Amino acid sequence: MANTKSAIKMIRVALRRRKRNQPIRTELKTLVKKARADVDAGRLSEAQNEVRAAASALDKAANKKVIHRNTAARRKSRLMKRLAKAEKATTA
Repeated sequence: MANTKSAIKMIRVALRRRKRNQPIRTELKTLVKKARADVDAGRLSEAQNEVRAAASALDKAANKKVIHRNTAARRKSRLMKRLAKAEKATTA
């Protein structure tokens, strides 16, 4: 257990932050999973909407400091790349 007053307070603060951030992280995972599933299944019109929603949610989470901005950028990049590859495969 923490010994100092400041350490005890930091434990309380960390718990509050975790309670606030956890639902946002969970929602991010869900949105990214939906987008990837639509892309992989070839439902490109739905996939475009899902990727757009996931990218928006990732940006909002990064702005709130729930995830690091580079993590958000990396995940968005991977989603866009996957979508572009699927679109290219259907047109070719």
